[in-house]
Amino acid sequence: MGLDLKGLLTKEKTRLEAFSSKVIAVDAYNTIYQFLAIIRGPDGTSLSDSHGRITSHLSGLFYRNINFLSLGIKPVYVFDGKSPSLKSAEIARRKQIKKDATVKYERAVAERNLEDMRKFAQQTTSMQDGMVDDAKHLLGLFGIPYIQAPSEGEATAAHLTKTGLAYAAASQDYDSLLFGTKRLVRNFTNSGRRKIPNRNTYIEIEPEIIDTQKMLDDLGITKEQLVDIGILIGTDFNPDGFDRIGPKTALKMIKEHGKLEEVPQIQEELVQINYNEIRNIFLNPNVADVSEIKFDAVNYSEIVRYLSEERSFSKERLESSLSRLHKSTERRSHSLEQWFA
Repeated sequence: MGLDLKGLLTKEKTRLEAFSSKVIAVDAYNTIYQFLAIIRGPDGTSLSDSHGRITSHLSGLFYRNINFLSLGIKPVYVFDGKSPSLKSAEIARRKQIKKDATVKYERAVAERNLEDMRKFAQQTTSMQDGMVDDAKHLLGLFGIPYIQAPSEGEATAAHLTKTGLAYAAASQDYDSLLFGTKRLVRNFTNSGRRKIPNRNTYIEIEPEIIDTQKMLDDLGITKEQLVDIGILIGTDFNPDGFDRIGPKTALKMIKEHGKLEEVPQIQEELVQINYNEIRNIFLNPNVADVSEIKFDAVNYSEIVRYLSEERSFSKERLESSLSRLHKSTERRSHSLEQWFA
């Protein structure tokens, strides 16, 4: 469910156009889950092809990456590897949430309550066999690079920003800040007009960026202390956090005492968790060794063939969207030629 740091952060609103010509390391699993949850019919059912295979993730990747490439943005997708063993409690908690939501969804179906059907269907979202391979195949056809992380994808995405290969990491979760990303972009893959659940109202979701060093300076803490604050609130590796401690209380405790071991009121709870191991996951993460990021040309014809013939997408819509991408790419290339002429 992600780390709850929002009470401490100052986020700067921005626009996708601000990331033109910049490499952005995208948390692939986080993004695919967003597409699977959001891209659904009115009754909550996922988009699917003629064989009944879900295609919501492919639809999201297709249209969002056309938008990125049209704006000159250079996304690189980072996929999760094996999760640390300490994440097992969080994984089990998420599975239980999906089970509970499935029961509520079935009840909503029986009652023919479309609003609840859609709401609870979104909460049952899960990754199925083949979806990651689908995503990687489509990204390859777009010429968009992807990286297989050995462990947490957010850790490798953050690492890319630290080595200068990427400008920012994009994720909805704040964990990237604990992994040390230079900049975090939220709402990067889901910006746009969205309906508010249970209300006939729409809002405009805008990308927002957080500069990690500026955040640390504003809060008056170090990156190590930020990790300790995260542990107090609750991370994926100790999801319950500490009893009755929210972001502001955690910040006050760490600023007053310096580190977890020196906060007197948590010592009984502290001995019950592997806090040093959690610290190590964030401060010394297992990341992919990447020396360069290479982008290739878009394979327009193969994208159309794959999505229309194999995954039941409308050929006309595919060609129309790809035509807009081709024209925007040509315009940008022509502008660069004039600049250097």
